[in-house]
Amino acid sequence: MPPAPDYDGAHLRHVLSSAAASLGLSGFQNRLELPEAVTTVVLMVDGLGDALLARYSGHARFLASAWRSSSARTLDVGVPTTTAASLASLGTGTTPGEHGLVGYDILSPELDRIVNMLGGWDPEVDPEQWQPHPSVLKRAVEAGAEVLTASRPKFVDSGLTQAVLRGGDFRGAARMDARFALTAEWIQQQRPARGALRQGPAPRQLVYLYVDELDKTGHRYGVDSPQWLQMLETLDAEAERFTAGLRRSYGDQVSVLLTADHGMVDITPENRLDYSAQAQLLEGVRHTGGEPRLVQLYAEPGADPASIAAAWEQEYGDRAWVLTREQARTAGWFGPVDDRVSPRIGDVLVATHSDIALYHCDRVGLAPMDMIGQHGSLTDAERRVPLLRLGG
Repeated sequence: MPPAPDYDGAHLRHVLSSAAASLGLSGFQNRLELPEAVTTVVLMVDGLGDALLARYSGHARFLASAWRSSSARTLDVGVPTTTAASLASLGTGTTPGEHGLVGYDILSPELDRIVNMLGGWDPEVDPEQWQPHPSVLKRAVEAGAEVLTASRPKFVDSGLTQAVLRGGDFRGAARMDARFALTAEWIQQQRPARGALRQGPAPRQLVYLYVDELDKTGHRYGVDSPQWLQMLETLDAEAERFTAGLRRSYGDQVSVLLTADHGMVDITPENRLDYSAQAQLLEGVRHTGGEPRLVQLYAEPGADPASIAAAWEQEYGDRAWVLTREQARTAGWFGPVDDRVSPRIGDVLVATHSDIALYHCDRVGLAPMDMIGQHGSLTDAERRVPLLRLGG
């Protein structure tokens, strides 16, 4: 079995909290020992695993320079290695077992149906009740900071934003370069450049800047594709331009940090497997959820999870880690698990560690099987992400 995520150590969940502490805001702990700053920008690059940055460093010379520096770190992310769970940990500073976004598609016990935690939030699921912990951004506002989220316009009132990233200003732009530009503009609007006259201390600013183009390109074309490498080069150029501009204006008063929510691996068409017709795997299963790289199975009332796990172990045991919910909890996969969250986790978990992805096409249809780049499991390629100091 893989080791549990290092929730109390170098983990993604401490990034925003440490960034807030680096501004001198009360109520936050600088667990990652980030440098003091007046403005801190957390650049979240969806899908940029540490292994990918290492493999393709020649296509991202600016980022690679920061990656090779002594200040660079490698962070762990939670289970599963998927955007909803990771952004919830980043946004609240809590573990998946505490915030409750424990997968892409997971069970709502109250509704007795599978609900989506990313772009298809169920209208009967109240984000603030589903995830009641206060967000780091909201707490930072209350502590006196000016806070900005720069993301795609459609995410302004999404379920995920309301659940884990609420608080402060929101500015949206559809293109990556426009997101970097509006972030720089917002910072400049709030404070004068270095050397300019001002009254009183500079305002403390916390910025969350979200870039998802790399993840989208990886899902569609794969991380070994020319399209993905071109997008990485674009990201590198935009990050360098953005950081250099802030450095000219503010010197070391502005800190720019880059991290990611998960890595990604390519899965060939013949290894994207539909288990819909395998009756022995679905015996006693009421709902299927999770991701193709970490399937979550919810048992019928009275069904034995151990028997379901045994069937999956027999079929996929040489290519996946198969655990019951209780085994996963004991192993610490989800960190501390609140009672309200426990039934959202599958009775059986199937986390693939070879180059396969598992689909229940009777539930999700055939379209998801076109996805090349994948993530969700606990391999190093999926769970290790960089934390880079680009400026400051």
